[in-house]
Amino acid sequence: MIHALADCQSVHIGQGTRIWQFCVVLPGARIGAHCNICMNVLVESGAVVGDHCTVKPGVQLWDGVTLGDYVFVGANTVFTNDRVPRSQKQGFVPVPTIVETGATIGAGCTIMPGLTIGHHAFIGAGSVVTHDVPPHTVWYGNPARHRGYITADGTLLDMHKRDKQGNIHNDLI
Repeated sequence: MIHALADCQSVHIGQGTRIWQFCVVLPGARIGAHCNICMNVLVESGAVVGDHCTVKPGVQLWDGVTLGDYVFVGANTVFTNDRVPRSQKQGFVPVPTIVETGATIGAGCTIMPGLTIGHHAFIGAGSVVTHDVPPHTVWYGNPARHRGYITADGTLLDMHKRDKQGNIHNDLI
């Protein structure tokens, strides 16, 4: 389903994906199956979105950004793809950013270019991510720092991999 008020110029849209009003999806962009691309999202030509992803309103996925399957991106998250941005820069080559399968990025985050956010990682709302984020870790703050761990099913763990009941989860990584 592509909303009548969306500007979807790509032919690479998976089955069952919903693209809502005021989205712009440029030619060459790839969006997988069963995704929900909420209103006011821009997907540039060199961006890739895996299957079963949710991209909330106000997100821009620039050239070089790749989302794995089952990724959640919160509203107004900012991805960047240039370490030294300049107006009308000649010969620009985007710096790739990878968000691996099952990762969650909370609303209002800023993701610096050239990073990898590991599978099932969790970035808290409003964070500024300046370093790679290992799988199954929880990061938040400005700059974002490692604050704990998280299971694939979303159970938050402390820095010693204990849940709220005190059970230890050493099988994450």
